[in-house]
Amino acid sequence: MKIGFDNDKYLKIQSEHIKERISQFDNKLYLEFGGKLFDDYHASRVLPGFEPDSKLKMLLQLKEQAEVVIVISAGSIASNKMRSDLGITYDADVLRLIDSFKSVGMMVGSVVITQYSGQAAADHFRQRLKDLNIKSYLHYVIEGYPSNVEHIVSDAGYGKNDYIETTRPLVVVTAPGPGSGKMATCLSQLYHEHKHGIKAGYAKFETFPIWNIPLKHPVNIAYESATADLNDVNMIDPFHLEAYGVTTVNYNRDIEIFPVLDATFKKIIGYNPYKSPTDMGVNMVGNCIVDDAVCCEASYQEIIRRYYQCVCDLKRGRGSKESLYKLQLLLNQAGLSLEDRAVVTPALNKELETGYPAVAIELADGRIITGKTTSLLGPSSAALLNALKALAGIDHEKHIIKPEALKPIQELKIQYLGSKNPRLHTDETLLALSLSAASDPDAGRALEKLPELKNCEVHSSVLLASVDERIFKKLGLRLTSEPKYETEKNFHGN
Repeated sequence: MKIGFDNDKYLKIQSEHIKERISQFDNKLYLEFGGKLFDDYHASRVLPGFEPDSKLKMLLQLKEQAEVVIVISAGSIASNKMRSDLGITYDADVLRLIDSFKSVGMMVGSVVITQYSGQAAADHFRQRLKDLNIKSYLHYVIEGYPSNVEHIVSDAGYGKNDYIETTRPLVVVTAPGPGSGKMATCLSQLYHEHKHGIKAGYAKFETFPIWNIPLKHPVNIAYESATADLNDVNMIDPFHLEAYGVTTVNYNRDIEIFPVLDATFKKIIGYNPYKSPTDMGVNMVGNCIVDDAVCCEASYQEIIRRYYQCVCDLKRGRGSKESLYKLQLLLNQAGLSLEDRAVVTPALNKELETGYPAVAIELADGRIITGKTTSLLGPSSAALLNALKALAGIDHEKHIIKPEALKPIQELKIQYLGSKNPRLHTDETLLALSLSAASDPDAGRALEKLPELKNCEVHSSVLLASVDERIFKKLGLRLTSEPKYETEKNFHGN
């Protein structure tokens, strides 16, 4: 894959700027971490060369001074909001994040449930945290937020939130995803720290939107597509423009909340160290783009993928039409059509040719490999095997899994496990391939090519079974699907 981002440079200059920001405050700094800490796959997709764990690597340099507070909104818990890249709910991801932080030696102080208004699901999750000996706190819905500054910055506003007990000078506030209430949590803590006689500061580690590239740059449009369900809008930062006469990019939620931050700082310490939302951030990403064309193309693909994800969610009874309308506008802004995704047309053409569902995979060298539905294999399995054969230089017509090896698996599915579909899913196909590799050198060579599928694009002419979606994600392939089922049934199982 072509590289458009210098990750080593980013680690160096971003670390320097974080340390510089920490030094501006004496006793306590609340550092809001936007995006994902462990696995920022969105950044790695739109900035080829960005490593998903880059932010964590920087944070580990400060781990003896730092503790982590994880924030999740009660609404996300109640709605079973999903992390689409991992296929798990936000509340499950909180537990995963705690385990992940602890595994690298980071201290997790507590979990904060924000925007709480008595949701039963939030109460249940809090009890689960208690059973696991994990501290938790509640932050409430505040009337008039974010406009009524006088009420918000008062005992009836932030004052009614639980005070989060922390022990280290650097408090990293992170979350499973956007819209969780990270900034509000930080501001609430500044208010409470002041009441406890502690001088605390605030800064923001945000990746997107990138402040020093154009407003309508494809990377920034891709960020809007990733947050379409939140209705985030990238905007010129008016506060920064007024203060410095310089045009920078921020987004609506930070711009809307800035007067609250301004009033909070002035009430707590008598002045605001920041003149704009852009000032709050520590973001050197834009300085590390080394091939703009590569990042633009990667961002175009991300916008199309987000559109497909939305229409498929709607087909499955999830998501919203408002998000779809937003994504359609972003596609138009970027001048894109769905055919700009190279794997779409080959998959649809293969379905037209055969009359059955089909899948297409684009390899790193640009080759498009298709797979059709057969009596033995589903189209995902067929495309996967064909791609592995192509990578290994094996003739397309050669069977690297003997049909007689597949028959017992089919019989097990139908006769003993109650399945009505005899065709093998990708997990069953890979298992059969691994067994064949013990006696067939070609099967072994094909199996060894699995890592080369990471970051390849794949498109299906129908919605896939969850097991096939899971396998593609585990292999690192970037999947999109047409928003239709293989059959017209009302119920579609796994």
